[in-house]
Amino acid sequence: MTQKALLVPVIGLILLAFACNTAPEHQVNKKLVGQWKSKDGNTKLEITDKGFTMDDGKPVTEDYFVNKDTIFTSYEGSRPYTRFEIKKLDDHQLTLFYPDSDLVEFSR
Repeated sequence: MTQKALLVPVIGLILLAFACNTAPEHQVNKKLVGQWKSKDGNTKLEITDKGFTMDDGKPVTEDYFVNKDTIFTSYEGSRPYTRFEIKKLDDHQLTLFYPDSDLVEFSR
């Protein structure tokens, strides 16, 4: 095989590796995905692979990503992002530190 013939498959493999690779810090934590309800019952939260919907009377779905212990939400790509810090997360409980310094406990 010539050098050009070898170059095409090698470049293809490199592009495939980049396309399939998602940064670990931006992958969705499967424990987050699901429907949550605040302890006081006033807020519902639904997190899917692609959307973050908070319903406290008016449901709003936002794009989001997770970096370490922080959820960053954005409505239609707007910036700056809204930040929710994850204080506790397990299969049945989620505690979020809201941007306005409120601590809200959710359960499934």
